[in-house]
This record gives sequence, structure tokens and C-alpha cells, in this order.
Amino acid sequence: MTEAALDAVMAVELGAYAHPWERCNFSDCLRSGYQAQMLLADDTLLGYFVAMKGVDEVHLLNITVAPDWQGQGWALVMLDALALWARGQGAGWLWLEVRSSNSRAIHVYQSQGFRQVGRRKQYYPALHGHREDALVMSCPLKA
Repeated sequence: MTEAALDAVMAVELGAYAHPWERCNFSDCLRSGYQAQMLLADDTLLGYFVAMKGVDEVHLLNITVAPDWQGQGWALVMLDALALWARGQGAGWLWLEVRSSNSRAIHVYQSQGFRQVGRRKQYYPALHGHREDALVMSCPLKA
């Protein structure tokens, strides 16, 4: 992912979420050197992820499949790519937060070995000024 790709990324982000990341979130991640990858089919953006490397872990900050391409396994492709990169960086664990109401994503994460290890109360913005809990999930990386 590059700054030049952010128009396409933002089009997907705005179409995928009621509370999307802002362009500056992506720009800040790119400037900070976070791992930011796009999944493309020719010139079509299928999805992307942004992850931050820690000492012996990687934290998945954003993973998104474009709405027209959801339900086809592309999230699994990106999670596999993330795990491969993370292992290459010497990470032993992947971490993420997910909305407690996002049962579809939770199922995908669980199918890949993620387990809930905590809950962040009122972590995400929700409709009508409310907040929603985040489930904290982690997954050990196999050598």
C-alpha cells in the first residue's frame, strides 16, 4: 500500500464500515512503516490489511475485504499472508481487536486459530453515540 493507492483504499473503507478509518489513519501507518498490503486482481482492489510489528508479536490493526468480494475467502488469503510475514519478522503471536457484534469476522478468526483473551469495554464507536466492546484475540504462530 502506498499514499498513491489511498483513494482506492478509502473507497473500500467507506463502503465497508459504518465507522471507517480516516485517510490520515492510513497515512500515519504508512509513515510509521507499518506493514500495509493490498490484495489486487488486475486493477481491482479486493482487500487490504495494516499491521504493526512489536517485539515478538504483530498486531493486526485493520483487515478489510471490499464488500463486493466478501464471503469468497479473501480474508483467509490475507491472514495467511500476514502470518507468513509475521513469522519472517520473528513474531510468535498475532493479536487483534474485533467488534463483539461482528460474528462473521470472529468466526473467520477462530477458524484460523485465534482465541479470545480479553475484552475492551466500549472500545469502538457505535450508532447514536453509543460504544461497543472489542474482543481481544490472539493466535500463536507456528514455526
